Amino acid sequence: SAASLSASFALGFRRRRKGGLIGLCVLVVAGVCGSIGVRSHGRCCDGTHDLAFAFGGRRARRVASRVLVSRPAGPGAATGVREAKADLLKAIVSFKHIQSEVGTASVDFGVKGGELDKGSRAPRNLAADGAFYRISEELGQAADRVLDAAKGMKALNPDPEPLKLFGTPEGKRCALHGTWKLLFTTAADATFSKNSSRGDASVCNVVDAVAGTVTNCIDFVGGDTPPVLEKLRVQLTATAESGDRLALVFRYVKATITKFFGIPLGGRGWTLTFPVPAPFISRVIQIFTGKAPPKPYFDVLYLDESLRIHETGEGNIFVQMKAPDDVE
Repeated sequence: SAASLSASFALGFRRRRKGGLIGLCVLVVAGVCGSIGVRSHGRCCDGTHDLAFAFGGRRARRVASRVLVSRPAGPGAATGVREAKADLLKAIVSFKHIQSEVGTASVDFGVKGGELDKGSRAPRNLAADGAFYRISEELGQAADRVLDAAKGMKALNPDPEPLKLFGTPEGKRCALHGTWKLLFTTAADATFSKNSSRGDASVCNVVDAVAGTVTNCIDFVGGDTPPVLEKLRVQLTATAESGDRLALVFRYVKATITKFFGIPLGGRGWTLTFPVPAPFISRVIQIFTGKAPPKPYFDVLYLDESLRIHETGEGNIFVQMKAPDDVE
């Protein structure tokens, strides 16, 4: 996934003295081999769009209020949807509040760091393996409430085929089109924190439903000094396999760096582009393991003009809110 790629890039830059760009390319390939989970894309990952905690700020509160507005399917439906969405957002706020007090699951690189599952090499599901409960019983219960509320939204999905216009000239009418901010996820590869060697990061994603592309965006948060790896943009092509399933293929990664072989770039930053030969990588994995890796995809559980809930092939849940600039 994009986050697994980010781990490989970050680790590559931190080991720049042991192989330079060649070593980095090897690590990118390793990251793709180990990544099977799916995450979305990003256009604007600045702090003003971080709606994950308490919906602070005027613009954030405006968008949060728009999440509660939906297109009713019939008499009384609007109230039910609005209440269900309100319950979900309240559960996420509660989870974030408890998390701020008891701590965040620390996720580092690869299998040893808890990013990838040891058996499948797919992104680890923090809820399924009890990671939230290991931090505290209260956090585990809060995560369960979010998951129950998120999965319950599937029955209220306003469109049973939300992807029917994806990849067509009318793609802008597809509710998936636009920029989305991550509010909650169970996926370890999409979990960033200051108490890990990966560091903290802001995550968002941009879907172009006309061109049929998804761009994952990760902006790393620096401390006193800018991070060596400042930004990642992971480009994927996407195909609607059904009315609610989107299959993805990694194409290339753009990495913005602030240092080159230890030399500061004066605040300008360089952007390096690396192709990701996903079909070739899949064939290599099949040769050495005897089985083909699962194809990245996600199923849309709920989608309207402001709220998106999807589940990956590994069972990881993502709850996302459309970025303020994209809310009509």
